Amino acid sequence: MSENDYDAFAAAYQADNENNAWNAHYERPAILALAGDVAGLRVLDAGCGGGAHAAALIDRGAILTGVDASAGLLEIARRRLEGRARLILADLNEPLPFEDGAFDLVIASLVMHYLADWSLPLAEFNRVLSESGRLVFSTHHPFMDHDLAGHDNYFETYNFSETWQRGGRAIAMRFWHRPLHAMFDALKSAGFHIDVLSEPQPDPKVDTLFPAAYKSLTTKPRFLFFSAVKA
Repeated sequence: MSENDYDAFAAAYQADNENNAWNAHYERPAILALAGDVAGLRVLDAGCGGGAHAAALIDRGAILTGVDASAGLLEIARRRLEGRARLILADLNEPLPFEDGAFDLVIASLVMHYLADWSLPLAEFNRVLSESGRLVFSTHHPFMDHDLAGHDNYFETYNFSETWQRGGRAIAMRFWHRPLHAMFDALKSAGFHIDVLSEPQPDPKVDTLFPAAYKSLTTKPRFLFFSAVKA
């Protein structure tokens, strides 16, 4: 199995994603809160996966389009959303198949750390956003990635591998660490103004459901959340 091959474990990944501490009870509520009122907005869910965020956004009144590079995850999203969204197979390393100004909001949940270069995807997000449109995204916290990677230089942009256990299988994953200043520089170069940088705390109820994860989430950096406006 090749690295980051979500098609090979789409069902197992989505089943875990639906209810675990990190995604269902931490990242998803945090990014949806940062997105705010989406009623009537044209929203692009970039890296939509199995459609968990898309379903929540649609329930809040968004007019949703989702893209993902995994055909397996898109099929799960199609079954879940039942025609309530336009879903397209697309790679964020390539130009997006949309006209300029096609969306009011772009959501990118935990996808940017898979990308070696942020230049093209951020430029494309800017292009497809309407005037003063917003990009809201979450990504691995650089301090967490640097700790996991065991690399000797935090200030470098580098890739590292990790092994996940999903559905009784060992899954090879590869991520890209970039220091915080590189994230800021990439957003500025792509024409964005950052209006929110957030390191949210989890809901206290997570302590009851997942006490070990709650302790970790309240004491160590895990994910980083950005809201950036098209300048």
